[in-house]
Amino acid sequence: MPLKELLDNNRKWVERMEAEHPGFFRKLARQQKPEYLWIGCADSRVPANEIVGMMPGELFVHRNVANLVLHTDFNCLSVLEFAVEVLKVRHIIVCGHYGCGGVTAALSPHRHGLIDNWLRHIRDVYRQHAGEVDALAGEQARIDRLCELNVMQQVRNVVHTTIVQAAWDRGQRLAVHGWIYSVADGLLRDLQVTVKGPDQVDPVYRTE
Repeated sequence: MPLKELLDNNRKWVERMEAEHPGFFRKLARQQKPEYLWIGCADSRVPANEIVGMMPGELFVHRNVANLVLHTDFNCLSVLEFAVEVLKVRHIIVCGHYGCGGVTAALSPHRHGLIDNWLRHIRDVYRQHAGEVDALAGEQARIDRLCELNVMQQVRNVVHTTIVQAAWDRGQRLAVHGWIYSVADGLLRDLQVTVKGPDQVDPVYRTE
């Protein structure tokens, strides 16, 4: 059975967790009260809970290719709505990572199949910042800067949703942050694009 190793690992993990935190799973089964929603990339090298040192139940997670937040993606919006309206998270973290394969593919002129329709949204970000990105020396520098710019755009996309704006309008404390992770050194970096209220939203996207 090729997957037996995974099942064995699971049992060892359960035993270790129960030894270190007696009754952990019994408590976890009763409720989840995370304060954070993590919107990240599906890349296997960026495990959300582990890189922020959080236990199961402490981080609500949504991941997709290149950590996009699109107003037509009802999967992402459903996660966002549940996190904000039911779980009452206090922080939404959009986290990208340097060297993102989705961003790299978006900068390539080659066709990749169905994914190109998804990556077009990153190409839109590139088009808006082409002068800045193209002025950088070296392909990796251009890719990494576009990774940062993509996170910044997705933060804006989050705060443009009716979900987040409705939360602010009813007085709910909620902040949206943009971070980026380096696979090369394991460190997270704050991109300093935190939005804490409707006064920071471009008026054209403001709803009431």
